Amino acid sequence: MKGAKLAAVPAIALGLAACATPFSADVSRFESQLPAPQGQSFFVVADDPALAGGLEFSLYADRVEEEMAELGYVQAASPEDATLLVRFDYGVSDGRERIRSTGFGYGYRDPFYRPWYSYSRPVLFRDRRGNTRVAYLRDRSWGYGWHDPFFGGPDITSYTVYTSGIDLKIDDAASGERLFEGKAEAVSTSDRLQYLVPNLVEAMFTDFPGNSGETVRISVAPEDQPVRRDER
Repeated sequence: MKGAKLAAVPAIALGLAACATPFSADVSRFESQLPAPQGQSFFVVADDPALAGGLEFSLYADRVEEEMAELGYVQAASPEDATLLVRFDYGVSDGRERIRSTGFGYGYRDPFYRPWYSYSRPVLFRDRRGNTRVAYLRDRSWGYGWHDPFFGGPDITSYTVYTSGIDLKIDDAASGERLFEGKAEAVSTSDRLQYLVPNLVEAMFTDFPGNSGETVRISVAPEDQPVRRDER
């Protein structure tokens, strides 16, 4: 692709686009005897010890706590006081480049050039009155070259996509039994966890706990617009 024309997408434009369009995530959930909220208490802990105690983790844990509280569970003062332990983890990939073609552009605007066919070459001749005329003969032995540096090529856009995800696990604090497991993943042009994680959390808790073993596409609309579950 080195010979193609690459147009880098400005980071600011990508950030604006990310905030202006719905956020979609694939959510997989598995549930086993998760108790209905009837006074059960919970506490959110980091599933990755490296995140424990971090300010960033606390920011995202607050989102999980808000969602659990809206369901009717009661936040405990400490893990020892909780009947449910909510294990939470998050991350984003390093990103990978994608190339998108936007159609063929013609850097050379010769009036005799006809794309996809051939090059029409001018030939001089005299008509019956002796006047000099020009005719254009199509030489079919020559065709348009996709990587031809003289004529240019297709307009190509280069951009980077990132895969982000969260893991949510709920255990019975007394027995250690696993009651719920969930994953939410999304592909986007943003790698900002401050934007990605809250949206992934919202997708995770949409129609919570969902149907065990089912993977659904959840679209989180921008601003305060309704969240939509896309049937697949």
